[in-house]
Amino acid sequence: MKNDRISVHCYRAITFGALLALPMLLVQPGCASAERGPDLGRLYDTPAKSIGEDRTPVVVLPGILGSKLEDANTGQKIWGSFTYGAADADTPNGAREIALPMGEGIPLSQLVDDGTPVEVLDVLVADVGPIRNIKVGAYVDIMRTLAVGKYRDQSLGESGAIDYGKKHYTCFQYAYDWRRDVSESAAYLHHRITVAQDAVRAGRGLPADAPIKVDVVAHSMGGLVLRYYLRYGSHPLPADGSLPEITWEGAANVERAYLIGTPSAGSSESLVQLVDGLNLNPIFPNFRPSILGTMPAIYQLLPRTRHGRVVDAETGEPIDFMDVRVWERYKWGLADPDEDKVLAWLLPDAKTAEERRRIAVDHLNKCLKKADQLFRSLDVPATPPAGTKLHLFAGDAEPTPDLITVDTQGKLRITEMAPGDGTVTRTSAIMDERTGQEWSVGVKSPVDWRRVQFINADHLGLTRDPQFTDNLLYLMLEAPRPVRGGARSQLGAIR
Repeated sequence: MKNDRISVHCYRAITFGALLALPMLLVQPGCASAERGPDLGRLYDTPAKSIGEDRTPVVVLPGILGSKLEDANTGQKIWGSFTYGAADADTPNGAREIALPMGEGIPLSQLVDDGTPVEVLDVLVADVGPIRNIKVGAYVDIMRTLAVGKYRDQSLGESGAIDYGKKHYTCFQYAYDWRRDVSESAAYLHHRITVAQDAVRAGRGLPADAPIKVDVVAHSMGGLVLRYYLRYGSHPLPADGSLPEITWEGAANVERAYLIGTPSAGSSESLVQLVDGLNLNPIFPNFRPSILGTMPAIYQLLPRTRHGRVVDAETGEPIDFMDVRVWERYKWGLADPDEDKVLAWLLPDAKTAEERRRIAVDHLNKCLKKADQLFRSLDVPATPPAGTKLHLFAGDAEPTPDLITVDTQGKLRITEMAPGDGTVTRTSAIMDERTGQEWSVGVKSPVDWRRVQFINADHLGLTRDPQFTDNLLYLMLEAPRPVRGGARSQLGAIR
């Protein structure tokens, strides 16, 4: 395993909620754990060495904030670093770098900037006062798990971090602009999977049309990108607001989909951050609601209105927060007049507060409509074709924000917690349609899960939990798979 091992010190999956704890995490010297775990090397060394050409390549898909972003023209770091020279959301130029453009009457798909994803966020780097270049691990822990299984990572190999010799790559990272519409990211995922398939064909000396399927390991919002891709392939949501046809085009390229802590039914925290912003502490930038509100993906993490997770504080009746008029009435997010100072940074060509507000509300309305369209496209009950299996790993041991009440002034208050991973509730992860309804026997979900496993870890620690790593490696290296020619082993046919 000398060439396949990755040295890491600590894992912290980065989400907007997780960033609230970042100042504390940065001053921690390490992440020692007293919990005993399985000897992964002993368990999987032989399977990893023996699987040979039958190994299914894997694509790693991070969640929101999980890809480093840079300005394609200047090289300035937009996300992935809180160091000197990186974009600072507390300044006009930095706010414009981090936010997406807004334009009245222009479709979201055409509102693009120079931000480009460069690589998966393996480590977040920060300066804290006089202490420079403090590093906090991100997705390196997933890579460590895959390295135990002797998956050879293309990014690590091409960067020179690991010398794989003449062995071909079997692991591929997918960095994407997590600010943008989930369906757009799914379209780019198709390109990344195609690159992985071509690389594997070349490494194995196969013809260009040889069928190659991949496994995908997707964390948090990455699971939404993956679910959309499986159903609709490279086709983004139609511009007219209609739903695309379920073709399972993406499923033709994916054998096993592993979703980890995915908010299938959204997260209440996303509404709080869109309304109140994200103020880490005086050391770090303040991500104002008007900055976060430019990003369509965050709206696509909202809970479903039919589940009644946001209610009127006085009546207990659900609030239709997908209606832009509700945001205007409560002065939420981009519709808050107090955001005009930052809107002036983001819209320097707009001459008046009235013009800025009109552009902002137009953008808000487009984001809400796009989110509703995504929800409807993902919530249609459908069963994947026989060759594709969906596996879910979810947390259910941590109190997780669930029910939000809204007072007459529009102030949000989290009034109920539910089992989850601290960010995503258990019911959201499995997409349980009984949420907010009268309880009945048996989970009702539009997602046809092949396997669900609950982990006693929070959203930050799911991918470093021993149960997760042990079971993921078993599924990838030892669980029965379809054999060539379409037959299946007897054990593999048991469900």
